Amino acid sequence: MFTPTTWRKSSYSGGGEGNDCVEIADAPARIAVRDSKTPARATLTFPAPAFTDFVGALKDPQGRLTGVRALEK
Repeated sequence: MFTPTTWRKSSYSGGGEGNDCVEIADAPARIAVRDSKTPARATLTFPAPAFTDFVGALKDPQGRLTGVRALEK
């Protein structure tokens, strides 16, 4: 089981109402994501390569999922 201990928040989350954002914690093979407003609730955990693809898709202005690897069941 992956239990993150060090969480970090984007430097871009400094402004706005409440200063809430997502936080991430990383390990060599996994990335965990949680909501900074409710840190005690559940987290999402991704294999590191899938998280990289996910962030790349978010940054694409057309919203295309280019280069996404197939997820194994």
